[in-house]
Amino acid sequence: MKLGLFSRFRSIQTNMVLAFVLLILMTILIMSVVSYYLSKDAVQSNAQTYTTELVKQVNNNIKSYVNGMKYISDMVDGNPYVQQYLSQFKYESLTEEQKSKQAVADFLESMAVSRADISSVSLFGYNGQFVTGSKGLELNPFIDITSLSWYRGAREAGGSYVISPSHVQPVFKDRYPWVVSLSMELVSKDGGTKLGVFLIDLNFSVMNDMFQDIRLGQRGYLFIVDSEGKIVYHPQQQLIYSSLKTEKIAEVLQIKNGTFISDEGGNSRMYTVQESDFGWKIVGVSYVNELVGNQNEVRLSFIFLGLICIVLAIVISLFLSQRVSQPIKQLQGYMKEVEKGNFDIQVPVPTTIEIGRLARAFNIMVGKIKELMSQVVRDQELKRRSEMNALQAQINPHFLYNTLDSIIWMAESKKFQEVVLMTSALAKLFRASISKGEELVTIETELEHITNYLKIQKMRYKNKLDYQIEIGDSVRQYRTIKVILQPIVENAIYHGIKMKRGPGLITISSEETETDILLIVGDNGNGMDEEKLSRLLTPLNEGEEGRGVGVRNVHGRLKLYFGAQYGLVYKSVSGEGTTVLIRFPKSPPLLEAGRR
Repeated sequence: MKLGLFSRFRSIQTNMVLAFVLLILMTILIMSVVSYYLSKDAVQSNAQTYTTELVKQVNNNIKSYVNGMKYISDMVDGNPYVQQYLSQFKYESLTEEQKSKQAVADFLESMAVSRADISSVSLFGYNGQFVTGSKGLELNPFIDITSLSWYRGAREAGGSYVISPSHVQPVFKDRYPWVVSLSMELVSKDGGTKLGVFLIDLNFSVMNDMFQDIRLGQRGYLFIVDSEGKIVYHPQQQLIYSSLKTEKIAEVLQIKNGTFISDEGGNSRMYTVQESDFGWKIVGVSYVNELVGNQNEVRLSFIFLGLICIVLAIVISLFLSQRVSQPIKQLQGYMKEVEKGNFDIQVPVPTTIEIGRLARAFNIMVGKIKELMSQVVRDQELKRRSEMNALQAQINPHFLYNTLDSIIWMAESKKFQEVVLMTSALAKLFRASISKGEELVTIETELEHITNYLKIQKMRYKNKLDYQIEIGDSVRQYRTIKVILQPIVENAIYHGIKMKRGPGLITISSEETETDILLIVGDNGNGMDEEKLSRLLTPLNEGEEGRGVGVRNVHGRLKLYFGAQYGLVYKSVSGEGTTVLIRFPKSPPLLEAGRR
């Protein structure tokens, strides 16, 4: 069940449907994402432009507001009554001094009442003088004026204006207003004497009224910080001081004029910073997720459009893939018939150009395969018989010449018994090679053949060669292809034992399993290294010469006759000897073996 379902998903029709759907889905997805982010960027850009212009306008308003405060300061600084009162002028009487102080107080009062946002206007002389423009105000006896930041800032500024952040003013007794202070050090007209500090306190509520109605979206707002990062104005100032709300003050201080977006996930904010001429920075804050207010509707519309396109894609792709895949499925059915061995078929050629060409090519291919299979059967049969004949004729001429020379030498030496034994063995060797043209012989017959061969070799090499044959009676009547031991033994003698110092020994034994026979040929010769061992059974390239042709012949014939899992296995250790395993099945039926 699972395999069938998997096969359906691998079909060309299903793949075409999936290809159409994925193509359209990817197109819609890419277009949707690109459109969404382009729209989002456009909205953010417009919002940034709007916020920047708004912040610039607020900056201009504050600039005008502060310039008004500076104008008042300049008036106070240039007033002769103020200069006279704060200087070390020697009054003729206390009454005259009181009149001068009252004149200064009246002058400050006229400024205080001119603007509703002024909380207080005061002078603090370095000689201990104090004058205020608001009646009834007394200095707080528990406050050291010189320790307050606005006072120290004015003295350090040396005549320049100092604008403080919003703060509680504790200078006056029983009065603690929330103000923004402008302070300035006053000097004499000749510039040689520092007279005191002038202070204007502006009601923070007026600034709060000025900015609290400014909104950037539903939750956006404006706030102001000074050059040290202290809050001058914030619509939620109490939350800031109680650490229930935070702002990106450090980032704001790093930007002169510009915009940045905080990385806060769904609560990310866009900060638009505008620097003023007097050290303040006006900051507009907009919430990013409010800039694209209808983003959920945009997402839903893209999803709905995508679903419609996918349904249309499935319907169209089913129709097109059906037309394309039907002739292919028919051709697949004919291919399965050929797979079963039926080559007597002809595929109808459809009208589709590509499929028609494929069908014609398939018909030609089937015909060629049928013809080639017949040719291969004939060629393999001829090759097998030729290899058998070649092996049978492959008794080394040098071996025959040397054997005959040995017989002549023994006859001249009047060793007639050895002549009879060697001649008899040679005759039996040739008789076993002929074996009446049979392809399969018993293991018993193959052992007689190799025994005669070893007798001849032992007579030639005397004490240089000995052999042992230990084959169990249970395997002797099984059949195998003929002449499989002689090339292996010959290879062992000429390439293993002949070059060895001392006597050599060849052993032939057997093992059997439930299905196979193993003939084991071993020698104690020189052995082989890994390189020679790896090349021994490797087929030679055309025109290449090398040792072990007879061994390769035996290996190839075993595989050709019995199957790829059978053949020879060589094991060798250099200087210690070689072992050869000959594996073949237990006596397959002759008719079945003939088909192979």
